[in-house]
Amino acid sequence: MSEDGFRAAVAAGVMGADDAYRSLLQSVVDVARSIFGAKASSIFLLDEEADELVFEAVSGEGERSLIGMRIPSSTGIAGWTLVTRQPLVIEDLTQDPRHAREVAERSGYVPKGIMSVPLLADERVLGVLQVLDRPKRPDFSLQEMELLGLFANQAAIALDLMQRTRRAKAALDAVGGDVEIVARVAAALDDLTEGDRSRAMRLLEALEAVLRA
Repeated sequence: MSEDGFRAAVAAGVMGADDAYRSLLQSVVDVARSIFGAKASSIFLLDEEADELVFEAVSGEGERSLIGMRIPSSTGIAGWTLVTRQPLVIEDLTQDPRHAREVAERSGYVPKGIMSVPLLADERVLGVLQVLDRPKRPDFSLQEMELLGLFANQAAIALDLMQRTRRAKAALDAVGGDVEIVARVAAALDDLTEGDRSRAMRLLEALEAVLRA
């Protein structure tokens, strides 16, 4: 396979995966909004380098304008959820000093109530899932909390995979002219006998460990 062909094939696979994970995130917010009867639902991704939260998926109010919008990672209820890694349910945001009303106004939608939960993968916090303006109830039930946790788990899985594909794309872009070397290694592995291939894979794994150290 030529360098251009190899690069195009890998890039297509990475971009296809990114689109698939984005669709999964969209389905999470769509279903969450529907199940809770809420006005809106959104998923933020933490951009660690920029120290910002990025709207990655939105359902309901603001869904056409918010994707890609960024806010400082410490801002508002989302920021509190991110830092504390604790779920939070607030029925009246006007009475909560953590609410960043000016940011909500900038987004074009000011919620009255919110459900906010961190998105965790192992020990890492990846972002925040929020459900806005569900119908008020006297108490937030244990069943609702468990359901919110299920949505958070699905969103965290999708965000984790999305970050991995984006890192893969960044690595592919960084390789640049060295793609041909990668292609030759891949082709050479295909030509090896089973025993030689196994030894070669162990060598590559050792090399990866050195590069990661």
